[in-house]
Amino acid sequence: MRRFGILVTLSLSLLAGGQSTANVPVKFVQALVMSNVPKGPYSDHLAVDLQNHRLFATPQAEKSVEVFDLTTGKPLRTIGGIENPHSVLYRSDLNQIYVTDGGAGLLRVYNGSDYSQIKSLDQLPDADSIGYDRATKYLYVTNGGRDAGWDHALLTVIDTTTVKRLGDIKLPALSPEAMAMETTGSKIYVDLMDKNLVAVIDRQKQELLSTWPVTKCKKPIAAGLDEGSHRLFVGCRDSETTGTIDIFDTQTGKELNTLPIGGWVDYIAYDPASQRIYASCGAPVPDGGNLYVFNSDGAGHYELLAKVPTAPRAKTALLVPEIQRVFVSVPHFEKEARVLVYQVQ
Repeated sequence: MRRFGILVTLSLSLLAGGQSTANVPVKFVQALVMSNVPKGPYSDHLAVDLQNHRLFATPQAEKSVEVFDLTTGKPLRTIGGIENPHSVLYRSDLNQIYVTDGGAGLLRVYNGSDYSQIKSLDQLPDADSIGYDRATKYLYVTNGGRDAGWDHALLTVIDTTTVKRLGDIKLPALSPEAMAMETTGSKIYVDLMDKNLVAVIDRQKQELLSTWPVTKCKKPIAAGLDEGSHRLFVGCRDSETTGTIDIFDTQTGKELNTLPIGGWVDYIAYDPASQRIYASCGAPVPDGGNLYVFNSDGAGHYELLAKVPTAPRAKTALLVPEIQRVFVSVPHFEKEARVLVYQVQ
């Protein structure tokens, strides 16, 4: 086992604006440090295995997936040999780990017990973001576009049980990014960054229904969904240090409101139970990253509850409501790579 460390610090040092622990929506718990990750500006998406208490992180500079024990905070395994890891899915019923490798153009599948690669699906150049339909067990993967040398991109549909390609939905853009997926409906909303559009897809028909212009901000790259209130939250990178959440009515496709956030947003999640929006922004030095937490009253009014400092380039995160945790991924940029762990209050 290579050398890792676990750094635990006081939550007071990470609270925004001098707020006390009594009135902040999240409390810092610990940092899971990955000491051997080389210096590099990026880390990507996270996933959890709740049944076996594991966290999966993607330090891109190390070309690996790092596995942590969530109970002890200790490292379990490094899954290496991944050219450019982006997104991770864990299927508990099969005990399998799915990783998009944008460098190799693969979906890699690993045994969840011994971490050996057992399958792969190729012809997914620049494979990146994913969406997962728990009912059908289908995975939706963005791929193609500019970095693949194509004049379009694809949303590829994959049966995770058989690891077979079921179809491709053409996207009219060169840089597809994050997606948000309905659970009671059949729509998927995909950010098309270079075109400043949101693609609306019917996953049952496997077809593009329409595109919505994003006019109130630039470079849409993150997406969250309040399905009950028919609201889509689109996170934009307006500049290196500033950003916007553009709020859409999913019934009409109209922009309703905007919320200011920091630069380099890469993750937005909505928690229906608390009616909160979480946005992770990884602005570089000297501004540094922040976790923004907003409250929604369900009637179209939003209030900023906290702006919690994280770290420079800490752009990706994961809200896990089942265990009341938010995980924020930090690359080895200004110091060691790590995952910051927050308890939801």
